[in-house]
Amino acid sequence: MNDSRFSNDSKTGIHPTAIVDPSARLADDVQVGPWTYIGPDVEIASGTVIHSHVVIKGPTRIGRNNRIFQFASVGEACQDKKFADEPTRLEIGDNNIIREGCTLHRGTVQDEGVTRIGSNNLFMAYVHIAHDCIIGNHCVLANNSTLGGHVVIGDGVILGGFTGVHQFAVVGSYSMSAGNSTIFKDVPAFVMVSGNPAAAHGMNYEGMRRRGYDKELIRTLKNCYKIIYRQGLRTVEAIDRLESMNPGPEVQLLIDSLKASTRGITR
Repeated sequence: MNDSRFSNDSKTGIHPTAIVDPSARLADDVQVGPWTYIGPDVEIASGTVIHSHVVIKGPTRIGRNNRIFQFASVGEACQDKKFADEPTRLEIGDNNIIREGCTLHRGTVQDEGVTRIGSNNLFMAYVHIAHDCIIGNHCVLANNSTLGGHVVIGDGVILGGFTGVHQFAVVGSYSMSAGNSTIFKDVPAFVMVSGNPAAAHGMNYEGMRRRGYDKELIRTLKNCYKIIYRQGLRTVEAIDRLESMNPGPEVQLLIDSLKASTRGITR
């Protein structure tokens, strides 16, 4: 692909001790710190800063204005024992911060062959994102959070430090986990969980206020939580009750997360 954004002709921002494969395509203003390795089939778009001692392997595509800190491993082959070095990939959006020691692995052919990360996320130190994970936008994964393979994380999710998410689990948008939580089942949108195994403990009301939700909408979502968790209903019954409320987009997001659950929801 001939893309004028990517070029190895300008080495101004690449430290002389860095190793950049000749076939890697870096925008002219990408900065690469000392002792960093960037392998073949890697694309890095404009404004991204790669600090020292980072390893990036391909196939990996990294968008604009990302910051990747020292000792991160990005685009490495996954740890799935079935993986046989098939040509899978990692895709990262824009404006992400990837702190020290994070590990982000490529996908597997058992899924769609891609690990996909959105934009405007913060991955604190030592976060692990396993193969085939899908992460939305504006998420915060605190230190040592660990995602098993095939995990789906919605938009605006906050995972407290040392949270572990079991493979194939889905964590709905704008939900939150306390530190040291272990998530085995799906977490509906907006719900707060904690514990090992994680259990539901209300909704992320502070997050709602920060996003500008008015008091009436927060009250409505609080009522939705009571329907799901406090009235002894099966999930399908709770969905019927919620749909009878003529839901707006936020309640519909919650309903959709309930309908999409295949593992059962965190109770």
